[in-house]
Amino acid sequence: MMGYRVLATLTLIAALALTAGVALFVAQTPGAIFDGDDVKTFAPLPASEDTVLITVGAGESAGDIGNALEAEGVIRSARLFEVLVGLTGVQNSLEAGDYEFDRGMATIETVHRIAAGRTASRTVTLQEGLRAEEMGEILENNGILTKQAFLDALAPALYDVPFLQEIQTTDLQGYLFPARYEFNRKTSAQIVVETLLRGFQSNVADSVQLEGQALTLAQVVTLAAIVEREAVVAEERPLIAGVFLNRIRAGIPLQADPTVQFSLTVDPASVEQYGYWKRDITLDDLRYDSPYNTYVYPGLTPAPITNPGLDSIEAVIRPATTEFLFFVAKGDGTGQHEFAETLEEHLNNVEKYQQ
Repeated sequence: MMGYRVLATLTLIAALALTAGVALFVAQTPGAIFDGDDVKTFAPLPASEDTVLITVGAGESAGDIGNALEAEGVIRSARLFEVLVGLTGVQNSLEAGDYEFDRGMATIETVHRIAAGRTASRTVTLQEGLRAEEMGEILENNGILTKQAFLDALAPALYDVPFLQEIQTTDLQGYLFPARYEFNRKTSAQIVVETLLRGFQSNVADSVQLEGQALTLAQVVTLAAIVEREAVVAEERPLIAGVFLNRIRAGIPLQADPTVQFSLTVDPASVEQYGYWKRDITLDDLRYDSPYNTYVYPGLTPAPITNPGLDSIEAVIRPATTEFLFFVAKGDGTGQHEFAETLEEHLNNVEKYQQ
C-alpha cells in the first residue's frame, strides 16, 4: 500500500509542477487577461473550415514556427506554442515540411503534428488500372483539386522528367504511376501530375530491365495497360501477357475487350450511361471503328488505355512461356480464365463458360 501512496504523491507533484509551469508562463506573458477562471488570451480561436498552409524550414525555431501559426490565425499565441514545445520536449524533433492546418486548431495539436511530421492532411490511393479521368475524380472527391484541373495539367511539355524524353509521348495516360500519395489541399495540379510521373520514373523507368526485349518502354506500358484490365487474378498476369505476345507474333488481333470499352468512351453519352468501362459489350461494340479497338485493328493500341501497376508491367517484361493463343473468363466469380492453344478448344471453352 505504501508503494501506491508514494506513486500517487509523485504523480500529484508532477501535475502540480506542470500546472505551475504553465501558470508561470501565463503570468510572465504580456497581454494575458484573467477574468475569473477564463484565460482569454490563450483560449483557442473559433474553429473555421478555412485551411492554412504553413512551411516549416529545416532548423527553424519553435518561436518562428509559432509566430507563423499565430500570424495566419491558426493559433492565438505563438508564445504558448513555444512553451508547449518545451514542456513536451520536442524542440529538437520539429520536422521541416509543408503543413496544412485548420484555423482555430488547438495549439497542442499543432505541436504534435509538427513533431510527428504529419505534413499532408490528404492521403489518397490511386489504384492500378484507372484512367486519368478516374484518377481525377478520386483527387476531387478527396478535396485535393478538381478533376478538370488535373486533366488540364496532363500536357507532357510541362514536365522535365527523363523518361518522357525517351518515349516522346503526347499523352500521359499510362505513365501516371498508381500508388498511395499524400497531398495537401493547396497542392497545384502540375505538382500532383509531376509527383505521379516521378513515381513512374523511380519505380519503372529507372528499375525495370528492358535489355533483350523486343518491345520499347512505351510498347511495354501499352500492353501492360491491357493486361491490367484483363487480369483479375494476379497469378494470371504473366500468362495473359504471354497470350497477347503470342498473338502479336502470329499477326492475330489481340481482341481485348478493355480496348473496346476504351474506344466507346469517345462518345460522352456512352460514358454518361455506362461509365468508363462498359460491362456488357455488344456485337456492334466489337465492330466500333476506332484505332483503339483491337477487334478491328491488329497490334497494340496507339497509346495505353489505362495506368497499369508495376506487376502488370513486369508481367509483360517477363511473360509466361506458353503456346496459348486464347483465353475466356470462366464467369464463376473467381476472376479466373480458361486458356486454349487452338481455336477449336477456345470455342468449346466459350460454349462452356459463356452460355
